[in-house]
Amino acid sequence: MKLPHRRQFLNLAAGAAALPALSRIATAQQSEVATRRTRVVTLGTRSGPTADLNRAQSSNVLITNGVAYVIDAGDGVSRRLIRLGVNFRDIANVFITHPHSDHTAGLGALMMWLYDRGNPTKVVGIYGPPGTAASAQALLQFVSVNAEIRISDGTKSVPATKLFSSKDADEGMVFQDANVKVTAAENTHFHFPQGSPGYGKYKSYAYRFDAADRSVVFTGDTGPSDAIAQLARGADLLISEVTNPVDEFTAEQIKAGFWQRMTSEEQKNSIRHHIEEHLLPEDLGKMAAHANVKTVVMTHVQPSPNNDYSRYIDEVKKHYSGQVLVAKDLMEF
Repeated sequence: MKLPHRRQFLNLAAGAAALPALSRIATAQQSEVATRRTRVVTLGTRSGPTADLNRAQSSNVLITNGVAYVIDAGDGVSRRLIRLGVNFRDIANVFITHPHSDHTAGLGALMMWLYDRGNPTKVVGIYGPPGTAASAQALLQFVSVNAEIRISDGTKSVPATKLFSSKDADEGMVFQDANVKVTAAENTHFHFPQGSPGYGKYKSYAYRFDAADRSVVFTGDTGPSDAIAQLARGADLLISEVTNPVDEFTAEQIKAGFWQRMTSEEQKNSIRHHIEEHLLPEDLGKMAAHANVKTVVMTHVQPSPNNDYSRYIDEVKKHYSGQVLVAKDLMEF
């Protein structure tokens, strides 16, 4: 048997030794690509204001280039972020669609976590329609009590007031950095009668996030909306609320005993609110078709028997031919 020449043998050995290193480089490159890819996770998918043991309330996170952007902060948002494995130091900003409790009840806890475990040199911005800055500033007082105690015991040195900014944003471009451009449009969730406390004061927004590799629209809570259809034109993902006022919502209210305590006028307004200021599946299908989005993800759902939402999908598909999915907590899209 002829043995290989010494130089040839050394070259073969060197090549074999290099294979694990090349494999590690390839794995690292694949990991880097995965980190750059824009991920969307529905953290909380429960409609409000009633709480649920199985679903957290409305919250989402968009992650791109290793940076996380939180959209809405309903009750349970912090625990869902922990369960997902998001490092609080990677959270850049929070975007609130509107000030209803099921979209904001977890904001104080999230701010506390960001102070205790976030980046001590990075300011986290909190953006949203009118009412957002007032809510964030009030919660900042709550966080500041904890901060003063931690500064006093020597475990922290930066006041909470240095780590947060808040802004009531106008429609149009709300935010832009190296990773995303965020655009807001007013939706149709609020129709306050003249003379009511909220008339002319509060708004509800939908957001579009444009990253390098994909575009994602979050409707927030809304009724049928031409503004959202325009905002979502050609988007890769439409993350949308959906409702069923007769079957799920009313049945749930009766079961919890809330419906019986309402006046007939309150019952009537409650149904009207769900029909006009939330999206029925057919309305969502029409809006998605008009916008020509690639995929629809339904969230902000009420409990349904056997967790079956197939009839929602069927109703959407009467008008929309693209992919239709129903979100659960911690589902990635």
